[in-house]
Amino acid sequence: MWLYITIVIVIILLIALFVTYNSFVKLNNKVKEAFSTMDVYLKKRWDLIPNIIETVKGYTKHEKDTLKEVIELRNSAYDKMSDMEKIKTNEELSKGINKIMAIAEDYPDLKASENFKDLSNQLTKVEEDIANARKYYNGTVRLYNNKVEMFPSNIIAKIFGYKSKNMFEASEAERENVKVEL
Repeated sequence: MWLYITIVIVIILLIALFVTYNSFVKLNNKVKEAFSTMDVYLKKRWDLIPNIIETVKGYTKHEKDTLKEVIELRNSAYDKMSDMEKIKTNEELSKGINKIMAIAEDYPDLKASENFKDLSNQLTKVEEDIANARKYYNGTVRLYNNKVEMFPSNIIAKIFGYKSKNMFEASEAERENVKVEL
């Protein structure tokens, strides 16, 4: 009789182990999917930047420092970056783009340019898509991290090497207002 009870308990524990492990695999894949979705929009913004820079350059000859900073960030090899490097570089790019858009406010001819308007509208749309993708990514990371950190699944996480992942957060600089000094 005790043998049957022991066998049933072992079977239940094995089933719980398999279910928990499979949920980790599922959540980890959702986190990867969420990052990939966000990465598409980050890459789209990445590709828009040279067009915006060239348009702004023609109107703003003496704003070289801001443009140079954004160009240097943009010249990094995006496809060779790790996920965390992509996040960090895009945070820096966000600051630079905000400065460029603030500078554009001081140039009525630039704001009136159809090319700049079109690029600006595209950038605005991509920024909205990035914000939505960030929300989705952070939501999936939250679910994953809960599973990694909560008992009893945290035991399975430690056994199989699952670790908490970082959220995609706004940096301190992104939270501040952009200051443009001419």
